[in-house]
Amino acid sequence: MEITSVSVQKVNDGNRLRGYASVKIDDCFAIKGMRIIDGNNGLHIAMPNRRKSDGKFVDIVNPTTQECRDKFTKAILDEYNKILDEE
Repeated sequence: MEITSVSVQKVNDGNRLRGYASVKIDDCFAIKGMRIIDGNNGLHIAMPNRRKSDGKFVDIVNPTTQECRDKFTKAILDEYNKILDEE
């Protein structure tokens, strides 16, 4: 699996949300709606999710290994930091 493109939209909602990200994998599969969150331990990535009828949230897509999660996190945060550096 290769992450072939990353798009980040920076936001400033006054809370912990710092941006939205979209990732294209192998130039043929896109994941949109990932969130960049400023958490208690720094920035992290939240996968797209939806609210179930009981009010709980469930991820729609998610990496199945830590290695894969780390790859997504690095690619997205590198792009986010690049945008910050350009400001």
